[in-house]
Amino acid sequence: MKKITAITAQKKNPNRVNIYLDGEFAFALARITAAWLKTGDLLDDEKIASLQAEDSKERAFQQAMLFLSYRARSEKEIRQNLLKHEYPEEVVEGTLQRLREGGLANDNEFARAWVENRNTFRPRSRRALTMELRQKGLDEESVKSAVSGVDESALAYETARKRAPRLQRLEWSEFRKKLSEYLARRGFPYSVIAPIVTQIWNETHTEETHYEDEDLT
Repeated sequence: MKKITAITAQKKNPNRVNIYLDGEFAFALARITAAWLKTGDLLDDEKIASLQAEDSKERAFQQAMLFLSYRARSEKEIRQNLLKHEYPEEVVEGTLQRLREGGLANDNEFARAWVENRNTFRPRSRRALTMELRQKGLDEESVKSAVSGVDESALAYETARKRAPRLQRLEWSEFRKKLSEYLARRGFPYSVIAPIVTQIWNETHTEETHYEDEDLT
């Protein structure tokens, strides 16, 4: 048995405390893990191991919360981040379960939010979104559900409309080439690109020659 001779807050991280046993530093714990400890308590090896295991769980949870504070994450991203910080597999899985129970890890909601954010700020085709979500580790059911309502024509039109002013001075052939390539890089299929490019040209060049969709073939 070893006696706790001091419990002191860490200077750089007040949410953690240093535990001293028999006058010497032994280990650090999250403040919440050490909440029931006090100077004079006796700890055996089993209790020490239990405290350190609980501390590992708490540190993993706090790391996950920090990771999530920047933006929403898929479970795969959270798992990879925790493994990168060398938490044991069982601690990682326990942390993910804790996050699920708290509504902080939900791949279905993540997928919907990802698609909504893309549609608003950086539109992508259904195919491109599907590839991105798969890379995030989402299952096929979550992916299909998230992209099922994507209106590619509407997104391509808005994307092209915002890009068109930069191409305003180009002749039709160059305008068509540049704008088509721009949309293609965002994953939109040719069947969507062709009529949209024609429509945008006709809308932005009202006093010039108008083209029909077949002119793009």
